[in-house]
Amino acid sequence: MLISLVALAAAVVTPISADRIKADVRTLSSDAFLGRGPGEAGEDKTIDHIARQFAAAGLEPAGEHGGWYQDVPLIRLDRQAGATLALTVGKWHRSLALGRDATLSLRNPGDTTLAHAPLVFAGYGVVNAKLGWDAYAGIDMRGKIAVVLANDPDFEAGRDLGFEGRRLAFEGRVGEKFAAAAKAGAAGVLVIHEDAAASYPFLQVASGDALPAMVIAPLPPSPGFMLSGWLRGDVAALMLSHAGLDLATLKARARDPRFRAFPLGDGSVAAQGSLKATPIVSHNVIGRVRGTRRPDETVLYGAHWDANGQNGPVAGDGIRNGAVDNATGTAELIEVARAFARGPRPARSVVFAAWTAEEKGLLGSEYYAAHPVYPLATTAAVINLDPHVVLPAAKDIELIGSGRVSLEADLRRIAGTQALSVIDEPAIEAGWYFRSDQFSFARRGVPAITFRAGRDLVNGGTETGAAIVADYNAKRYHQPSDAFDPAWSFAGTVQEATVAYDLGLEVANASAWPTWNTGAEYGALRAATDADRKAGR
Repeated sequence: MLISLVALAAAVVTPISADRIKADVRTLSSDAFLGRGPGEAGEDKTIDHIARQFAAAGLEPAGEHGGWYQDVPLIRLDRQAGATLALTVGKWHRSLALGRDATLSLRNPGDTTLAHAPLVFAGYGVVNAKLGWDAYAGIDMRGKIAVVLANDPDFEAGRDLGFEGRRLAFEGRVGEKFAAAAKAGAAGVLVIHEDAAASYPFLQVASGDALPAMVIAPLPPSPGFMLSGWLRGDVAALMLSHAGLDLATLKARARDPRFRAFPLGDGSVAAQGSLKATPIVSHNVIGRVRGTRRPDETVLYGAHWDANGQNGPVAGDGIRNGAVDNATGTAELIEVARAFARGPRPARSVVFAAWTAEEKGLLGSEYYAAHPVYPLATTAAVINLDPHVVLPAAKDIELIGSGRVSLEADLRRIAGTQALSVIDEPAIEAGWYFRSDQFSFARRGVPAITFRAGRDLVNGGTETGAAIVADYNAKRYHQPSDAFDPAWSFAGTVQEATVAYDLGLEVANASAWPTWNTGAEYGALRAATDADRKAGR
């Protein structure tokens, strides 16, 4: 009797089940779901499973037209076989093996051909008018290919250059480098890959070279900007050596706001290939627990259901099952929804959204944020579930992108009641806050938070936890080997989901609105909608 009473008490205190999470991860990451690629054969099974679990939990449909889904119109971009990329500097010439020496993303549907496009070194490729940085100022970039460094000027500088120290600044994101170069008139960008600066090994980008890209429809015109890609570090170093340059010296030169892009001798790029554009409609899956007193106010939980599908086989395995990324986060989302549906109805409504196409650039969450089912002004908070590794029980929670929102103080207090400390993410140079779905809402002013189970393990400490994370990053992240492991206990996942549930429950029952911290970059956007939140009271 004593054992059963203890078990009952634990069930009341912790409504999150490791067994249910494990069952959903096992299902979603099975080969039957074909890697959960948006618009691919596995999508229908995936969104049907999520909708059925939402319905079984007791949620109400919260998508479009009274259903579970929100249509997300996308354009799928497939590079056709036979694409080539080559570098020339003086008498040195190298045809690059795509997926091994470099990656190549074509930007415009149909055929692309570049011959003898001049190479220009553009430093970190960042443009920030407020800080006075613009490597392209006064430089004619038309028809030229910018070669840029990963990360931002503060990285490895050893001093504050005005960005965010070791933490990646927004301008240091690869996508922002592409946008800045395109605006300057460049025909393309090649990023020099270094593991530390990029925060992931070259294998991650190289093995995804053949994967399709996607954009939200309609396809934006960019006829002048023709390609982007990564150069493996040693290939880039060899190219620079033939131009009489070395990487360390170039980094030092580029850490000066007066730096301007300059030609890499007579270096040039030749590229050709064809890109097929195919319109598809993918889907967000959305359910809701309706609030009792303030149903028009919303707490939004999100997790992306997609992985990288069945394109680009590695070592004979053509399915990237995404067991961790992000079947585990999707299973957490479903389990937190079950906990809300079983408990007393909160004052505010709680919405649960499984996003499509996060791996293609946060597209599902971005589409919702631009076309919200529930107004963003009265969305109190966004809590994103995107765990990086399935870990055993830990002593801590890792906060991503700290210092931004008042929710962080609540997170620390709630985690403390579960004997968990909250620490800042160890790899702040990775820019994780910009790389998952909460950012689609943060950049529009909605207080948004994301965190992960920590790596200071109850058994084995930080050394063991860090080793598990490092092994995953090096061998499994975005690879076919991110597969379900029956030995996983999901103890760390339960800790993460329990903290997420308790945090959201508190916000859902509160009358106050979470806020941005003083000086946070998106606070002014939230302040612009203050009247909308007051009007509903």
